[in-house]
Amino acid sequence: MSTTPRMPSTPRGPLRRLLAALWRFIDGARRVAVNLLFLAIVAALVAPLLFARKPHLADNTTLVVNPAGSLVEQYTGGAREAALAQALGEIHRETQLHDVVDAVDAAARDARIGRIALVLDDLSGAGLPQLRELAAALRRFRAAGKQVVAWGVGYDQRQYYLAAQADQAYLDPEGQVLLQGFGGVRNYYRDALDRLGVSVNVFRVGKYKSFAEPFVGNGPSPASVEADTAWLNDAWSTYTTDVEQARHLAAGSMARMIDELPRRMEAAGGDAARLAVDEKLVDGLMTKEEFRQAMIERGAADATHKTFRQVGFDAYAAMQPEAPAEQDHVAVVIAAGDIIDGEAPQGVVGARTLTELIRGEREDEHVRAIVLRVDSPGGSALGAELIRREVDLARKAGKPVVVSMGDLAASGGFWISQSADEVFADPATISGSIGVIGLLPNVEHTLDKLGIHASALGTTWLSTAADPRRELDPRYATLVQASIGRVYREFLERVAAARKTTPEQVDDVAQGRVWTGHQAKERGLVDTLGGLHEALQAAANKAGLGEKFHVRYVEQEPRGLERLLRLLPDAAAQAIETRIAARLPLAVAGVAGDLRWLRAAPAGPSSVYAHCLCTAP
Repeated sequence: MSTTPRMPSTPRGPLRRLLAALWRFIDGARRVAVNLLFLAIVAALVAPLLFARKPHLADNTTLVVNPAGSLVEQYTGGAREAALAQALGEIHRETQLHDVVDAVDAAARDARIGRIALVLDDLSGAGLPQLRELAAALRRFRAAGKQVVAWGVGYDQRQYYLAAQADQAYLDPEGQVLLQGFGGVRNYYRDALDRLGVSVNVFRVGKYKSFAEPFVGNGPSPASVEADTAWLNDAWSTYTTDVEQARHLAAGSMARMIDELPRRMEAAGGDAARLAVDEKLVDGLMTKEEFRQAMIERGAADATHKTFRQVGFDAYAAMQPEAPAEQDHVAVVIAAGDIIDGEAPQGVVGARTLTELIRGEREDEHVRAIVLRVDSPGGSALGAELIRREVDLARKAGKPVVVSMGDLAASGGFWISQSADEVFADPATISGSIGVIGLLPNVEHTLDKLGIHASALGTTWLSTAADPRRELDPRYATLVQASIGRVYREFLERVAAARKTTPEQVDDVAQGRVWTGHQAKERGLVDTLGGLHEALQAAANKAGLGEKFHVRYVEQEPRGLERLLRLLPDAAAQAIETRIAARLPLAVAGVAGDLRWLRAAPAGPSSVYAHCLCTAP
């Protein structure tokens, strides 16, 4: 055995020690400088949010209501993430509905606010019930003796609904009012999946439960066409009636205009803006500069900024005092998004997350009543039941619970609403869809095409029965269908108990069929037609709080740096998704969203969906 002799170490000389000490100093100074720079950047971002000086309001100020992005019940991820993203200069993708409504209602009581300038160019998404909620606030503002003036480069269907509520609505001379009606195109994948060798085993209860039709057919079933036509026509009737009443147009005039649009456009010389004036959809044509001058004349000039005296609704909302947590109030808990088991950030209804929020409000002695604002198409049946139980516990604890249905409260979203003291729905809410479904895809033939072969081995038949690489075992199919049937019966029983009727009578209007809020009220599925404003008042009355009461919106608390660190990967994912979507032809729009249901198909008979696979008009 040989060994290598170890050389004796040489003592460090003075020069070497000096250089090492200098390097350690430089390295330490670099670390300090980098850390200080990082802290300075964080302070620069956070300080404006924490210490922003509230603007001073002079008399005759105009409130500018210019919501950007989609109107939502709550920010995806959370308000802090939204504020930080805005500070980082990201495009404003979401505006909280209640922020705008609260600002408009506060302005109606504020003597310093003389009018509202409604500028809707950046509004890109909203359901009809949300639009109706904001429209009602604008009408309350006008009822206070104040004026609303709208202007836009152009109005799409959502934007125009709000513009129609104004005292005067103006349009850019090069703009148009685009009214198309409700509807859309749905993809069906039967032939495509056959070519790929993919089969989909569907388990459902409900004649009208059309959730799985895109995966097993090349077109909609007659029952699906019947149900969708009924609720779409009812929702469109609500839209046109509201607009015609707001603009003082004859009943049916919008339908006649759309039917005769080619002829009327030719008569207007192809000028869409002039056509909007001729049809009395708007009161006149103005450029942006002309609108600015008109607002100066109606209000007061801001000489410093060379425009009219104004305050943005977001800045104005930040000026409003928040009710102290130790003061008696009505708590608003929002259930927005697909329902899943476990925890989830805002934008998805995590059953564990939401039940913890409801439990916290139940145990808070200053919470006198709870309003559950539902905007969900459903999802996990188990998650929906867990949430319903927590709502039931709050009510049994002596705290009134009122449900306010927003754009969607269908299937699982309808399920979680069944333990409330009173259920409010907007006439255009998508509701009902009382039905249950399960999907089990099979890719055995797909693997054959690729030359991949699977072999099963297990201690019982059940250990590999649901594997998508093998043909579905009929015994397993029996298990799943039995589970689906049990959950559907439970759904009927929950609704029957809440609506004080029988499961058999509920079944007559269930079967997975979607109803508008108006249709649901006629069939006894909801108690009252109204929005969040009316639901809050009802909850306050049940709690004995009277006409003047405080409201607090409950938001999930962020956990450490998790949400901050999630911003960068989210931004990267968004950029990638946008690039991919831009390269897809319009004919395959929505494929990724549809096929995610196959990727997330339940793996066992205890995992079933109560989801309507529908979107708000």
